[in-house]
Amino acid sequence: MGVTPKLLLLLACAAALTAGPKIVGGPVAVNVTSNSATVVWVVETDQLTLKPPTGDAKTSPSLHVEKTMMTGLQPNTRYEYEAGGPGGLKGWFKTAVAAPRATPAATNGTAAAPPAPTPFRFVVFGDTRTRHDVHRRVIQAMVAHGIPDFVVHTGDLVANGNDTAMWPVFFDIERELLRQTAFFPSLGNHERNSREYYEFFQVDTPYYGFNWGNAHFSVINSDFGNAAMSKEGKDKFWEEQTRWLDDDLAANQKADFRFVVAHHPPISAVASRQEFNPKMTALVPMLEKYKVSAGFFGHDHNYQHYLRNGLHYVITGGGGAPLYDVDKPDTSIMVKVVSTENFVTVNVNGKSAKFQALALDGKTLDEFELTAK
Repeated sequence: MGVTPKLLLLLACAAALTAGPKIVGGPVAVNVTSNSATVVWVVETDQLTLKPPTGDAKTSPSLHVEKTMMTGLQPNTRYEYEAGGPGGLKGWFKTAVAAPRATPAATNGTAAAPPAPTPFRFVVFGDTRTRHDVHRRVIQAMVAHGIPDFVVHTGDLVANGNDTAMWPVFFDIERELLRQTAFFPSLGNHERNSREYYEFFQVDTPYYGFNWGNAHFSVINSDFGNAAMSKEGKDKFWEEQTRWLDDDLAANQKADFRFVVAHHPPISAVASRQEFNPKMTALVPMLEKYKVSAGFFGHDHNYQHYLRNGLHYVITGGGGAPLYDVDKPDTSIMVKVVSTENFVTVNVNGKSAKFQALALDGKTLDEFELTAK
């Protein structure tokens, strides 16, 4: 007896039901602290095909976020996980190094020896929104250099954060990196303050802070244009964020290193982008007041490093987007500018933080060291 069309249809329906949702994003560990973390993965639950009067049809996925938050973890400990049930995607992350505690006085009246510092390493990069083949090469170079304890992204993850079809591409390219580390992103203008950004990375506000060992990170949203619909709303947001940053930096003055992360840089060697974001430039006195160790930025698709009044400005926007010329740098504060794809790795060991900017071929573009006082 042959297989009837009706039976074929029933078999196809049964296969579709048992296949289950397809994981198209992650897994990735976010909001990682010394004793907690959230693992997120994105599943495609359905699709929508849009057919215009002329031209090709476009299919966009319907995405849903799955997440699990874990507490009671041990500091500086590697945890392995399997997302999506048995046979799902596997990964691991390391919890943050705990902040150093004050050394208690010894019983004989002499000062007790301070605990040995726990070193850690993180990587910073950004502007991965286009040229997917180049973005993939950047990730391959980062993985080949060694998986860091955590990753900081300076924004413009995708070309349009509101387009659900773009996020699976981003996650597919970054899968091998993100499944092995913790991820801390910042909003770029191409995210367009999208709902997806907040859901995928479990970010409650467009600005946040986190600690890793003896370092504190203040991550802010420099995308003033998409922060709200009205001018009044944008101004209110910026006032609130500026107050938060002031309070956050003031509260973390005991950290050996203070880093600020944003998408738009306050300084640029790209002539067409100078004076582009005056609100970021206006924050410079605050950064200097609180003796920020370094600022990490993107938006300019190249590598730039400036040193002004003891504060290092590092622009690493070479994650895949089309390169920009470094045609008009401020030579009075310039350390290094080069138009090439890149990422920055930072090794923190006690009072020392060693920075190294790397090209895709492994060549060192720039390196310097900070010593905390």
